[in-house]
Amino acid sequence: MIARQAPSRAALLALTTLATSALNGCGRAPHAQVPSAPPQVTVVTVRREPVPVITELPGRTSAYLIAQVRARVDGILLERQFEEGADVEANQPLYQIDPAPFRAALESAQAQLARARANVESTRAQAERDRVLVKGNAVSRQAYIDAVAAERQAVADVAAARAAVTTARINLGYTSVVAPISGRIGPSAVTQGAFVQASAATLMATIQQIDPIYVDLNQTSVDALSLRRQVAEGRIKLTGAGQATVRLTLEDGTEYAVPGRLEFTDITVDQGTGTVTVRALFPNPKHVLLPGMFVRARIEAGVQNQAMLVPAEGLTRDRMGRATVMVVRPDNKLELRVVNATRMYRGSWVVDGGLQDGERVAVSGLQRVQPGMLVRAVSPEKERAQLARDPA
Repeated sequence: MIARQAPSRAALLALTTLATSALNGCGRAPHAQVPSAPPQVTVVTVRREPVPVITELPGRTSAYLIAQVRARVDGILLERQFEEGADVEANQPLYQIDPAPFRAALESAQAQLARARANVESTRAQAERDRVLVKGNAVSRQAYIDAVAAERQAVADVAAARAAVTTARINLGYTSVVAPISGRIGPSAVTQGAFVQASAATLMATIQQIDPIYVDLNQTSVDALSLRRQVAEGRIKLTGAGQATVRLTLEDGTEYAVPGRLEFTDITVDQGTGTVTVRALFPNPKHVLLPGMFVRARIEAGVQNQAMLVPAEGLTRDRMGRATVMVVRPDNKLELRVVNATRMYRGSWVVDGGLQDGERVAVSGLQRVQPGMLVRAVSPEKERAQLARDPA
């Protein structure tokens, strides 16, 4: 019996060894698998380039010229000679004030002038006669002096009378009220038969010229300081007043078709709002812009020469609010980089610090990667070609 059991134990030992080898082989199988390919990310190469500095500001329109038509003489208004809301030209007659009293005053002044001129002739003749007689002691020296003084007084009376005639003629001219500027006239504030007064400066109508038209914008003093600081550091080059292009967005969201230009920036900060006024001038041939309209303006105030553009999808912010991007290093490993990005231009962030010219920034495929990982970088063109070949 013992001799018959030995072969069975040997067979069991062999089977056990074979099973153990098989199990060890199964345990080593995962280490023998082919390593997976690095994840793919799409990258853009950033380059330094000039980027316009665009500032968006709210504001309101105001007339280029405003003239209040007021009475300059007292009198009864006889006639209104314009249509309310119409366009008028400079020196166009608007109202007629009763001219009769002023015409009479002019005629009286002219009569006084004629009398003064006649008196000059009489006193001059007397002075000439006394000049001859005083040499022969025919008249006293005092009588001659009085005659000369009377002549000079008569000449002065002529000058005064001439001035009175001029004043009377001016007042007569004021009875025809004319437009001081060209523009659109509003409603009349007086009617026919009303008594207007020069002393009260009776308001009769208002004329506004709205082609061209001003747009007064409000910029915070903080933004103005930031812009001046960047100019002083040489990061921004200003285009200057009269050269900076300004475009408008109207109240209904549409864009005004005609660009304007920046006129000037005020130097006084409003203590209540903390803003300064920036004024722009716009052509307004079709009178689309009316005084008092609310608008938003985009001002191309200068150029940032050393900026880089990073697509919006490639920039995120951490819990501290800092702007960060994923940079693909030359060894194709990802690096998390903090950058300086404060504004956008045409859908991209303007970066002026934290990146070097020619570096690659990952803009897609970031959901499955982490800083330090090895990745396979492709350009947007190559990614589009891959999608075209394999839409699924």
